[in-house]
Amino acid sequence: MSPSTGGENESGGDGGDQEASKAVRNAAVVTGFGCLLSPVALLGAVTVVIVIGGFGVVLAPLIALVMAFGGGGGTAGPDDADDVIAVFQGDGKGALDPATVPADLVDPIEQAGSVCDAIGPTVIAAQIERESNFNANLVGPDGSQGISQLPPAVFQQFGEDEDDNDKVSAFDAADSIVAQGRFLCDLAGQAQQLLDSGAAQGSVLDLALVGYDQGLDVVRAAKGVPRTDRAQGYVLGVRALLAKYQGIATPPPSATPAQQPTPTTAAPDPDEQ
Repeated sequence: MSPSTGGENESGGDGGDQEASKAVRNAAVVTGFGCLLSPVALLGAVTVVIVIGGFGVVLAPLIALVMAFGGGGGTAGPDDADDVIAVFQGDGKGALDPATVPADLVDPIEQAGSVCDAIGPTVIAAQIERESNFNANLVGPDGSQGISQLPPAVFQQFGEDEDDNDKVSAFDAADSIVAQGRFLCDLAGQAQQLLDSGAAQGSVLDLALVGYDQGLDVVRAAKGVPRTDRAQGYVLGVRALLAKYQGIATPPPSATPAQQPTPTTAAPDPDEQ
């Protein structure tokens, strides 16, 4: 989770062509497929970027084409494109493929994905890769901690002893992951209220993801997902990984490098928590 900084990589509501090109660029970089872009994929990008506003519709074909034609040793093929698009544009409630995450994290991820109906386990797994690349000891530049990169105040509110080791620590993967699920569900509930009242437009999942990264105040101000590089890139980055964790067209690890923030401090010894 990154702090909200005014003006960072932001673009206004005007200039649709520029916004579209930035969105496509972000999708390629954030999802880690930039190095795999083929002429076929680029042609698909040119075709779809003329539509701007519904960024899931804009970029799903691009991502599907890269998955299908990018090569690099992955399992994606042309027949997977429709499934990848459907998952990318879906509600994130697909079943987790246990083989896609470390064995000791399957249960916490499943538990976090069952806290509420709005957030599924594939969202939890995809967001973990986006936030920390499964590094349970990470301390982010903004002070966010652990595998789910929750700010200390948020973890204090939602964290519990999930593995019965008599400790509650943001650097305990199980504690952090289930706290992530509770926080996302809380955000999803608030997002649903915004949608019901007409104060925002979009999907519950997208609004909750932006809320996780930047806070719901930016969602309220924009009345939906802000048209900024940061907000749209974060949503796209998580959505683009959903098919991977559902076990559909799984690319090789080298094809989907996750965001890997550099720790600013060492994680404290859990025995001292």
